[in-house]
Amino acid sequence: MNEQIAILDFGSQYTQVIARRIRECKVYSTILPFDISAERLAALNPAGIILSGGPNSVYADKAPMPDPALFKLGVPILGVCYGLQLMAHFLGGKVEPGEKREYGKGTLSLTDKSCPLFKNLPADLQIWNSHTDRLTKLPKGFKAVAVSDNSPFAAVENRTRQFYGLQFHPEVAHTLQGKEILANFVHTICGCGQSWNMRSYLDQAVEDIQQQVGSERVILGLSGGVDSSVAAALLHKAVGDQLTCIFVNNGLLRAREAEAVQEVFGRQFKIRLHYEDATDLFLNRLKGITDPEKKRKIIGKTFIEVFQSSTKRVGKAKFLAQGTLYPDVIESIPIAGNPAAMIKSHHNVGGLPKNMKFKLVEPLKCLFKDEVRQLGLELGLPKEIVFRQPFPGPGLAVRILGEVTPKRCSILRNADSIVVEEVKRSGWYYKTWQSFAVLLPVRSVGVMGDERTYDYTIALRVVESQDGMTADWVKLPYELLETISNRICNEVKGVNRVCFDISSKPPATIEWE
Repeated sequence: MNEQIAILDFGSQYTQVIARRIRECKVYSTILPFDISAERLAALNPAGIILSGGPNSVYADKAPMPDPALFKLGVPILGVCYGLQLMAHFLGGKVEPGEKREYGKGTLSLTDKSCPLFKNLPADLQIWNSHTDRLTKLPKGFKAVAVSDNSPFAAVENRTRQFYGLQFHPEVAHTLQGKEILANFVHTICGCGQSWNMRSYLDQAVEDIQQQVGSERVILGLSGGVDSSVAAALLHKAVGDQLTCIFVNNGLLRAREAEAVQEVFGRQFKIRLHYEDATDLFLNRLKGITDPEKKRKIIGKTFIEVFQSSTKRVGKAKFLAQGTLYPDVIESIPIAGNPAAMIKSHHNVGGLPKNMKFKLVEPLKCLFKDEVRQLGLELGLPKEIVFRQPFPGPGLAVRILGEVTPKRCSILRNADSIVVEEVKRSGWYYKTWQSFAVLLPVRSVGVMGDERTYDYTIALRVVESQDGMTADWVKLPYELLETISNRICNEVKGVNRVCFDISSKPPATIEWE
């Protein structure tokens, strides 16, 4: 990338948000370990450097510290919260515990409106604080340009060296004009244009893949989900027939999913596709298992076995591709007491066994989910795949409470198909995060015609969310709920009752298991 902002991660839970905001300015950003050497950093030729926040104190024994030489690179630097304190600490300032903590909303008052960070912004701004320590002595050459209720040095600058520091977090939504502050840093101070877009990323990604892979073969596990689908299309554009995709049917897929994947990738995109139908193996191993965690482990272990044997059948390959995304691969160096490490561990992707001696290709590892969707459109993937709602790795198994059997899979698959059809037909599918059916291990009395029935219950789950970490149930129109319920009860043999889940996350989860 010709113009990029390097973000050094000191363990803030907001580091990824900084990267997100920079990209919204149409400038490429990359997150790097806090202790990257200045030499390696210089080799990337960044237009600017941002030092993230973090949960530590600069005076603590094991506080994460950067390479001091980065302050001699001649590149503009912005320190955010802990990043500001680090910069002051290294350059001769002083940081001490604050007399009182400063969390939540605050007011920033500019004392020098000529500071380029605050170009075209008002004199008073709503900001968001999250710190205990504060800067008490400025390094030589620095001056304060803004104050807050608890800090006389809420924003500082050394304009000669192009070093800037903020005691608050401009990246979070609660700092109402934070995006403008970051835009001023990348455009006005660092001199970046607005040239980064998905087309430029695509061209660069193809070139990078070709350089990494050379003439070697690549294997990709294709699930039919957004991430693996976009990764497959991107790799195929880069290396063509050097790519072989392996698609494993575990018997827990949605209706017509196996056929759709083979049609799109095998026949339309002409990608080499190895289809492995392991339905019987998976369902046999799930017989009698009701514990959710045991079901997940069985499915995961069986998938690895099937995938491993499939790789042998498709022939030797040097590289294994994965559709890993940006939030999955951001790995801060472990820092004791770092809350971000706990948050990120939730996203980490479980890998294949270490004895599978492949080199990894992760062509999406620099992208967020919405960027992956944009890339999918650039690659010509159908909207149905690009904007497909998230689907769990264990498939329908985590939406069948209790034992997974062929009959129950069939019931849920048919009910879920109706849910998706009707939600799409009504226009709600692309407005919601997930919409699906759950089969409950509950049978109740019903009446159909002149006969009494004793059949299963389907729960309908429809939620809205930004990232899946929190979610709220969607207030679907009664007419739509009525249509879904009527169709399921009339068309799906074995079901006589439909319920609507109105729980938010938390306290509930999106999936039921």
